[in-house]
Amino acid sequence: MTTPWPPRRTVRPLPAPRVAAPREPVDPARIGRRVVRRRAKGMDADAVARALADARFQARQDSRHEDLADDVRGPAELREWERIEQLLADAAPGTVYDPDADDVVQAELAAEAEDAAAREAAVLEAQRVAARADELRALRELGTLEQTEPRDGDEAARDELTRRAGPYVQADVDAWLARALAAHRGHYADPTARQTAAGLLPQPVLAHAALLSALARLVPAAGMDELAFAARLATAHPEATAGLAAFLTRATEPADTDGGPA
Repeated sequence: MTTPWPPRRTVRPLPAPRVAAPREPVDPARIGRRVVRRRAKGMDADAVARALADARFQARQDSRHEDLADDVRGPAELREWERIEQLLADAAPGTVYDPDADDVVQAELAAEAEDAAAREAAVLEAQRVAARADELRALRELGTLEQTEPRDGDEAARDELTRRAGPYVQADVDAWLARALAAHRGHYADPTARQTAAGLLPQPVLAHAALLSALARLVPAAGMDELAFAARLATAHPEATAGLAAFLTRATEPADTDGGPA
């Protein structure tokens, strides 16, 4: 049995993107405050005063140990007992401590929930970027990247590919992005997206896109194969390429009635 020639192009299977799940940062001081609040729940002013006295005694004992000099949990617990004592001192007689009615506690919980949501959003975004990077890599290996429309966030996917896939993939993806940017394809049809890309893409990609745009105005019928030199110029000398693009753009702009550039 003969093997067909050329062999069919296949894509190696891609591992699923692995992004660490969000975790709450370890904060000994916060842990200490939480322990105090659990203990203080339901205590009246007298019980809190006794607990505060015990905490102050423990703080004096700890101060004698050099290995506890950097401890932050103990002092945080002491300050929390002092705060709760003052809170009950300002409350009506007979009031017991309730964390659910403590404005300071509720504000901290709200801030912690907001931080957790931000960490979760960051992980989801990282997963999306990793998945898009895998998709672009697969399209490149299939030879269909050029037919793919760029999307919002592909600049981050390009950075991810650069980080883990090496210069060969980066060069192809950079050229694809430059051509899409020059032709205003995909989300680059939006001027705001193009402006945003200027702050996200590296200078060689931007110079490549600018030169392609200028050359397209100068020779509209030029094919991509004829303009392959633009990528090499931009990679080797991005600043000079950008200057050449600006010069060609001025040269091809329509003149105004005074004979100057429009």
